Amino acid sequence: MPNSNVRHDTVVLALQKLLNPLLLIVMANSAAWVAARLFGARWTAPLDFGCTLRDGSRLLGSHKTWRGLAAAVIGCGLLAQLLGPGFALGAAFGILALLGDALSSFIKRRLRLDAGAEVPGLDQVPEALLPLLALQRQVGLSLVECLIVAAIFAVLDIAVTRLRHR
Repeated sequence: MPNSNVRHDTVVLALQKLLNPLLLIVMANSAAWVAARLFGARWTAPLDFGCTLRDGSRLLGSHKTWRGLAAAVIGCGLLAQLLGPGFALGAAFGILALLGDALSSFIKRRLRLDAGAEVPGLDQVPEALLPLLALQRQVGLSLVECLIVAAIFAVLDIAVTRLRHR
């Protein structure tokens, strides 16, 4: 049965290859939320500095804060240090994930959706794909693997969001 062990090891390695980037996305997504719960109204300076556009809507909204960005950068950096790729790669991953999240907020503001409004897909895909695609070579994923990780994250995040709102 050595052939069976080889297949098992190959599957485990393939899953681990996808798991580490998925964990970084989850960290980036969760770190800002955890920081908000821990620190309440402290350090809530908005990323957009309160900027409003000609249509009167905020550029990003009050939910996107420097505290959240710092939490994602530090959280992803520490996690990546533990997983092996190193703090710098994790920090870059956190920055890119939160930039993707800010892009989602920008689009939602242009669609005149309320701050905090949830749009399945739009809330998950940019924050997952931006770091995955930008750091694809560094995390060792193919384009298809990046899409798989982003899809897994989207499904998990949508499921958790629905449970959280029950």
